[in-house]
Amino acid sequence: MTHIDPMSLPAPEPTDPAGLDSLLTADEKAVRDAVRQALDRVAEPYIAEWFEAGEIPNIRELTKELGDLGVLGMHLEGYGCAGMSATEYGLACLELEATDSGLRSLVSVQGSLAMFAIWHWGSEEQKQEWLPRMAAGVAIGCFGLTEPDVGSDPGSMKTVARRDGDDWVLDGRKMWISNAPYADIAVVWAGTAEGIRGFVVPTDTPGFSAPEIKHKMSLRASATGELVLDGVRLPASAMLPEARGLKGPLACLNEARYGIVWGALGAARSSLEVARRYAIDRIQFGRPIAAFQLTQQKLADMSLEYIKGYLLAVHLGRRKDASRLRPEQVSIGKLNNVREALEITRTARTILGANGISLEYPVIRHQNNLESVLTYEGTVEMHTLVLGQLLTGESAFR
Repeated sequence: MTHIDPMSLPAPEPTDPAGLDSLLTADEKAVRDAVRQALDRVAEPYIAEWFEAGEIPNIRELTKELGDLGVLGMHLEGYGCAGMSATEYGLACLELEATDSGLRSLVSVQGSLAMFAIWHWGSEEQKQEWLPRMAAGVAIGCFGLTEPDVGSDPGSMKTVARRDGDDWVLDGRKMWISNAPYADIAVVWAGTAEGIRGFVVPTDTPGFSAPEIKHKMSLRASATGELVLDGVRLPASAMLPEARGLKGPLACLNEARYGIVWGALGAARSSLEVARRYAIDRIQFGRPIAAFQLTQQKLADMSLEYIKGYLLAVHLGRRKDASRLRPEQVSIGKLNNVREALEITRTARTILGANGISLEYPVIRHQNNLESVLTYEGTVEMHTLVLGQLLTGESAFR
């Protein structure tokens, strides 16, 4: 084997000290770069303003842009979906969340929850009716599982669906539903006499409403609402025929959690890079604060955790592309990467000092957003117990 002097190799870039870019194929880099370029044009200049205002004023236009880019349901095949790999989807999630968690949430809920539910569990008629429009960003979807009194234990949901002749009638409430206030279609899970079933509910159905949840301090660039179902009457064809029991919604959640494994890294990368540049430019005591040992320790620790999280995401992506990814392994990724990304944003904030709480910089926005990401799609406690059960063979959920 030919020996190469390591010191003769090009020095690593400070933005990629471990050479992570070499893990990606040319196609994967092309997808990543295309998403980044689009976001720099349609979202990055406005995202702090949207966060501060608590709304995206041109949400329909933005969703159409995301559809044109091909990121809505991009890992699904057919029906106008891009049919890209799991790793490519993950890289897109990373870039989306590097701009803002709210944008990644919009894409995740649309593609990995609402569209995936119809694509995986729906009838051919449901797929033909909704998926092409959702992939194009013309129709927006939401996913109704969480309830006001039921979060981590979805089997205890109180929303019910009862038969009335050939129809189904739904009654209940769902809470903390992303995309709900402007959604055209809701995938709603309800208890029936034959167990938990899923329903495709057009949001203009009488008895359905989605009041927006206000006064959030996190995910402000994402509309969140309640789903209110008061005697919502649906035809028999509205039921997802292939979804029975909790397996239906949990399979969808696993898809969304996989995207979060990557997405959280985007918030971490953005915060780390802002802190690195700030430390180089900020002068105190006659020298850049980057020259002080404590600052370098913070930057080194943040970089290490980002590198480890990225390696884990790539590993899980490769397993998913090979159809070898278990739900427990997704839990490992969600637990680690969100937790460490949140710690990176907190540490980055300390490097920026008082400027760290200003929306002139993205760090406090990422930090606030990740507080929600830490909780949704399975709390830290739930994913900890999933791993604990895997390690011990004992369930500690009850």
